[in-house]
Amino acid sequence: MAHLISDECISCGACAGTCPVDAITEGDSKYVVDNGTCIDCGACEDACPVGAISAE
Repeated sequence: MAHLISDECISCGACAGTCPVDAITEGDSKYVVDNGTCIDCGACEDACPVGAISAE
């Protein structure tokens, strides 16, 4: 199960820097997770300062 970044994202990039498989990229208004690449490790959840990331 991949993770989802909500609209609460402040585009700080903290999550992308912690993803071991580079599954997170900057989108138009927030960062997005590539579901095909995500390994569901949860590192991004812990790194998000506003709690905008959760398991789908």
